[in-house]
Amino acid sequence: MSAVDKAFQGLRHMIATGRLGAGERIPPEGDLCEELGVSRGSLREAVRMLAALGVVEPRHGSGTYVSQLRPADIIGSLSLTLELLPLTGLLEVYEIRRVLEAHVAAQAAARCTPETVRTLFSLIEAMEATDDPAEASELDHRFHAEIALAGGNPALASLLSVFRARSRKYQVFTLPEGPELRRKSDEDHHILATAIAAHDPVAAAGAAQAHVAQTERWLRAFMPPVEEDTPG
Repeated sequence: MSAVDKAFQGLRHMIATGRLGAGERIPPEGDLCEELGVSRGSLREAVRMLAALGVVEPRHGSGTYVSQLRPADIIGSLSLTLELLPLTGLLEVYEIRRVLEAHVAAQAAARCTPETVRTLFSLIEAMEATDDPAEASELDHRFHAEIALAGGNPALASLLSVFRARSRKYQVFTLPEGPELRRKSDEDHHILATAIAAHDPVAAAGAAQAHVAQTERWLRAFMPPVEEDTPG
């Protein structure tokens, strides 16, 4: 184990066991280096790694603190690694996404407010009105994010946002088949929003699962090139 790994695992253990709780300032560098048996350089690199994962927060002039360790924030850091997956790897996680999108759609149908319903149909109208694939992709993301938000679980919403961000790098709507794919996608959105508006969890779950499965089939069939400049 390298010195950086030793420092990383040592800090991680302190946080995982509750020795360092959410919002607490971590001990001075000298104390940690002596306890963990590492150099200041190794310790600082470990702290940078934990900061990238949203576990600690360096504050200028004040020190480094354990974050609030909110599940949604920690899960969001998965984007650092999930966005490295090639398309073949991304397709492996689509089964997870199908299950979770169906669950949050069912929850949204049970809990949605009139305001949520208005927002969903407004986003559908905007998607149908634009000819810009990038704008359509952003609106699609907002549509599904609104459903996840209505589902009531921020951690699930964060995880699904990470999945969608990687999927959005592949722009199927820019392919020659794009117009027909968009038409089918818009139709799926209508079915899903209608089920949610009707407070029908079963229909909403089925519509969400079918929609994600359709996207997976498109990715498998067309294998579009990744668009690294697409906002995610």
